[in-house]
Amino acid sequence: MMFQAQALLFDNDGTLVSSLDSVQRCWTRWAQEYGLTAEDFGRVELHGRPAVEIAADLLPAEVVPEAVARIEQLEVEDVPNGGVHLLPGTKDFLDALPADRWAVVTSATRRLAEARLDAVGILPKTLIAADDITRGKPDPEPYLLAARQLGVDPARCIVFEDAPAGLAAGRAAGMTTVALTTTHHAHELDADLVVKDLSALSALVTDGGVEISVRG
Repeated sequence: MMFQAQALLFDNDGTLVSSLDSVQRCWTRWAQEYGLTAEDFGRVELHGRPAVEIAADLLPAEVVPEAVARIEQLEVEDVPNGGVHLLPGTKDFLDALPADRWAVVTSATRRLAEARLDAVGILPKTLIAADDITRGKPDPEPYLLAARQLGVDPARCIVFEDAPAGLAAGRAAGMTTVALTTTHHAHELDADLVVKDLSALSALVTDGGVEISVRG
């Protein structure tokens, strides 16, 4: 199976890097500080959504700005503790791409995203973060903004995601979607292609763009 595109758009956490250990530590502490229970978290969608939207689902409106600043602080400060690492295939896959043909599109704030990416040596030329949008995934706004910044028709973009919310955003943007089973089971992911991680794929740069194929 092969897909052709002019630009590749990557979610970060769960797609390029794993920050599950850090996320678990920080959000557990944050929940304790704000008196939230596991049952509270169980009733909201968490993965792949901006912290401000999660906080808004869990807390009174007047507390949300402070709570969002607090979780960002906790997560940024935790980055040096070793809770972030590259997922299989990430470095080789990105190294094969021209800098102006790909972007990172994350639900994290720019400060947090840059801290995590810097920790693993990824320096995207184009980064779309929570600060840049008004509606987060599953809304298509983040991916449409990335396509616009790269100067590419959304229909010629491929989205790489590990979360249902991100895949929904990619589909709504009219883009081809590739799901990675790094945080969810395959049956939970609605995409044009489902693979285990980026090590299952190869990228070939051509005059017409980038060809993505599944390794044999």
